[in-house]
Amino acid sequence: MFGLISVLILIVCALLIMVVLVQNSKGGGLSASFGGSNQVMGVRRTTDFLEKATWTLASILLALSILASWAIEKPTETKSRLEQQIESPADFDQSMPSIPAGLPDEEEPE
Repeated sequence: MFGLISVLILIVCALLIMVVLVQNSKGGGLSASFGGSNQVMGVRRTTDFLEKATWTLASILLALSILASWAIEKPTETKSRLEQQIESPADFDQSMPSIPAGLPDEEEPE
């Protein structure tokens, strides 16, 4: 489920990037190329379409992101390493390195 949602998020992101790059905040972009009056979609309709497409794709991206966070499989009752160590302390005799009981004999210089 999470994999499918991730793929959908990537597709929506790519579409959103394309729609935003087509727009130009100063009136250029795709809407500027439709300057003729005999076009099926005029300049104003193209701008409206791009704005609606941007808001729609952003809303879909938000919804898919929330859905993805819900769909992530959460481990059942998994404890952290700290909690595991607190509940079952390690056997210190086995986990600690052995230290020699005494120091080696020092030879006296002649």
